[in-house]
Amino acid sequence: SCYTLNISELRHSQISSAILLGSCIDILNTHYLCDMWRSRSQTSFSPASTSSSSGWHAAGGQQQNVWAACGPQRSSRRAMRSPVTCTMAAERGYFQIPNRQLDQQQQSGRGDARVSAVAAPYPPAPHPPASPAQSTHLEAPQRPRVPSQTETPPSPPPFRSSPIVPPPSPADMYLSRPPDNLQPRSLPPLMPSNDNEDYHPSDGWRLRQHHLQKDQLWERICEEARQDAMLEPRLATFLHSVVLSHKSVEAAFSFLMAAKLADNMMLGPVQILTIFREAYDDDPSILEAGLSDLQAVIDRDPACSKYSQCLLYFKGFQAVQCYRVTHWLWQRGRKALALAIHSRVCQLFDVDIHPGARIGRGVMLDHATGIVIGETAVVGENVSMLHHVSLGGSGTGRGVRHPNIGHGVLLGAGVIVLGPVSLGAGSKVGAGSVVVSDIPEHCVAVGVPAKIIKCSLKGEPVREMDQCTDF
Repeated sequence: SCYTLNISELRHSQISSAILLGSCIDILNTHYLCDMWRSRSQTSFSPASTSSSSGWHAAGGQQQNVWAACGPQRSSRRAMRSPVTCTMAAERGYFQIPNRQLDQQQQSGRGDARVSAVAAPYPPAPHPPASPAQSTHLEAPQRPRVPSQTETPPSPPPFRSSPIVPPPSPADMYLSRPPDNLQPRSLPPLMPSNDNEDYHPSDGWRLRQHHLQKDQLWERICEEARQDAMLEPRLATFLHSVVLSHKSVEAAFSFLMAAKLADNMMLGPVQILTIFREAYDDDPSILEAGLSDLQAVIDRDPACSKYSQCLLYFKGFQAVQCYRVTHWLWQRGRKALALAIHSRVCQLFDVDIHPGARIGRGVMLDHATGIVIGETAVVGENVSMLHHVSLGGSGTGRGVRHPNIGHGVLLGAGVIVLGPVSLGAGSKVGAGSVVVSDIPEHCVAVGVPAKIIKCSLKGEPVREMDQCTDF
């Protein structure tokens, strides 16, 4: 079917989406009401549009009358107020409602429950109409009895519209299930790390025996999302839109960050989504580093028991992944866009990681609030930081002004490292310390300024995450 919208009183630049949407709704409502009435009545009839309500209008040499029953008074008045002319084909009972005539009827008080209609011929029909001579051989429809002046015209039967049932939302799907089905399928427990495994975080990142591959990891995240949706139906819509409606972890994370980082002033959600997907497609190492960060959080944070928990709710993990995309932009000379996203990340997560910094794989930012990493800072692999850690610069030169953190270093809460100093691999710095000088490998430092109190550590601070011993 074809609908013609003739809007002559408004300019194209002044037409808003709300006006067009309301007009289209009026058109569909009128079409639906008239089709329902035509299907219920065997003979189409209508009061005359000019004289009294007892006359009948003839068109095309036969009784071609249309009765437009618009149901409740509110619906008819809404249709009469519409500035849009609705054109409907004669084959399916389409008609035209002239706005001027409707205004006259509404002012005279005769347009509250009925809408007079004028039959409109359908443009070029597939077969020519029959001639008057041929039409005499056709069986003409019965002419309805014309009521007299004293009789009242027959009233149409009450309009009964079948209820339109909207498709169920993900939350309704879970809420409508029996209580027995609310129990989710039990997931196999996460494989614990092998303490006897020959693994040294200070040597760099590598996949361990209990780590999942990409496909296994994504399948696990989807199953965890289904489990959470069953247990908490109010989160079902969110989990479906962010996780279950996507085919990969990078697509899900791109959608999540597009929804979070969208800003009406700088970047919209579609633009951010395109940037993230472009970065993941161009450089596969960004996704590999992100998966290693996800595994690192599961290994080192006892408060995190699910992969989906870290992916959806841990702002430290999300801030690091946003940094990796901005670093990709920074390396390709798109510094303005990188700084724009970086500014939004700082505002949203309270984490300031400059796009020019270099960060390795397997990094965990625990709690992450107040973490600052400068432009020329270098952070190795398997590094763990707690909240309010600052890797600040010293001086106004253009060279290296920020610290260099080795592999497997643990920085306690509130640690401040200033200037181009180096922290050796496997070292540990106590909470609240201020480091202004180099620290050798596998050493413990604490204080303001930080002093080395122990060397030649046998264990790996990152594996134990112990911030109270060795001081």
